[in-house]
Amino acid sequence: MTRNGSEWLEICMDTDPAVHDALSAFLFDLGCNGVVSEDFGKPTLKAYLPFREDLEELKFRIYAYLSDLREMFPGMNPSQILFNRIPDQDWGVQWRAFFHPVEIPPHLLILPAWEPVPEKVPTHVIHIDPGPAFGTGQHATTKLCLKAMEKFPEQTSESWTMLDVGTGSGILAIYGEKLGAEQVVAIDVDPDAIEWAAQNISLNGGSGAIKLSTASIETLEATFPLICANLILSEIVKLIPRFSQLLKPGGYLIVSGILADQVETVNDVLEENKLSCFETLYLEEWACMIVVSK
Repeated sequence: MTRNGSEWLEICMDTDPAVHDALSAFLFDLGCNGVVSEDFGKPTLKAYLPFREDLEELKFRIYAYLSDLREMFPGMNPSQILFNRIPDQDWGVQWRAFFHPVEIPPHLLILPAWEPVPEKVPTHVIHIDPGPAFGTGQHATTKLCLKAMEKFPEQTSESWTMLDVGTGSGILAIYGEKLGAEQVVAIDVDPDAIEWAAQNISLNGGSGAIKLSTASIETLEATFPLICANLILSEIVKLIPRFSQLLKPGGYLIVSGILADQVETVNDVLEENKLSCFETLYLEEWACMIVVSK
């Protein structure tokens, strides 16, 4: 994130955590080089992009998108937005201050790519280079999905495959391979996310088991014993009928990106599609549902 001799625009938004994922994706589409989620008393999203002269147009697009989000999330609090013009800095170094090792006990440690591996490590270590894709291990929904994934190998003695929908940084796909998946199909509609996931897979010495693609989920023909989808509520609800078709009998569907008070909404749609949630994990205000076919 280096741009010598230039100025940057910092966009600070006090927004509901429920919309951080969707809003981050929108900001990257606008050309942001990095987005940081903070919570020092109140949830804040900060985005950084090269300063641009069409600031009023940029503001209009952001406010319009927030208006659309309020229709999707009726309980969303009003957002306060600040636009700050800041001088060029060594972002390549400063950006690292936002990312720290994340331990998900007892089996997993997530390390930023520049962090040395400690002497004592758990069973698995994942190296992640934070980039313009969701899934560094910092967010509660990612932690919940990783924890839920550990439950699947415990209940199967057969070889298994995995589908990762909206792979982002590739972190869930990477963990799937480490947990023993014979093959992982990781899809994302964003080509930039696929490129970043490929870099993270390389960082972790992938064996070739992970297949990255921008293909639509509608084009898939295989079925999977494990499907993971860390998305947002509207996308999960829309995709549940397709998940039902792609999930092998006895397999696990793991969904997150939903708030604790949205679990019942998801449960209703699962029931309509002959799926059943047998366990829900919670962290902060977020939920992760482990689902099986009836």
